[in-house]
Amino acid sequence: MSLIEDNTAPRRVLILAAHPAPRRSFAGRAMRKAAREVEGVTFADLYAEYPRGDINADAEQARLEAHDAIIFLHPFFWYSTPAILKEWQDIVLEHGWAYGHDGNALSGKLFFSALTAGGPEEAYQPEGYNHFPVRTLLSPLEQTADLCGMVYLPPFAFFSAGHAHEDNRINEHVAEWKGLLMALRDHTLDIETARALPRLDGQLKPLTGEK
Repeated sequence: MSLIEDNTAPRRVLILAAHPAPRRSFAGRAMRKAAREVEGVTFADLYAEYPRGDINADAEQARLEAHDAIIFLHPFFWYSTPAILKEWQDIVLEHGWAYGHDGNALSGKLFFSALTAGGPEEAYQPEGYNHFPVRTLLSPLEQTADLCGMVYLPPFAFFSAGHAHEDNRINEHVAEWKGLLMALRDHTLDIETARALPRLDGQLKPLTGEK
C-alpha cells in the first residue's frame, strides 16, 4: 500500500491510553505526561473515561474520524493490550464502518502501539524466554489495521520498564517518544521505511533524516 495524503496540514494524532493502575507505572506516567505536552496531540485515558467499561461506539468513531494517526499507549499485558483496548476494538470497529462493504472510515490512517514491557529486550527474541519479537506478538493488531485499511507501523517499545527509574533510561526514551509524536504530526517521519522495521524505538534519527 502506498501512503498518499495531504502534507500541507499537520497530522492530527490521537493517543488512546489504557492502564488499569497508571499510578503503579513510572514509565507509563512519564509517557502520558510527555504526550499531553505535545501540541496537536489528543490524549484519551480509556479507563478514566469508561470506568464501567460502557464504551460509546458513536463517540469513539467520531473521535477516530477526526484524527489521522491513532496510537495505543499501554503496558504489554500477557503479550497483548489491557482488556479495555480489546473491548474497545470489539465495540468500535464495526462492520460496515471500519471494514467490510463500505467500511472505509479508517482507510489510510496511521496506527501503532506504544508499549511498556516488564521484561528485557533480549527476552523478546527467538532464543529468549518469550520466543517471539514484540512485533510478532502484536500480529493481531497488525492484521486488524490491515483489515481496516490502515497503515500499520511497528511498535514503539520500552523494555525493563519496571527499572526505568533506577537506571536512568526514562529521560532518553521520553525524549524520543515526544520526538516521534512531533515527527508524526509534522510529516517528517519516513513512513514507508518505518513500516518495514521490527520496532520504532531507537530509530527516530534515521527515520527523520537526522544525523
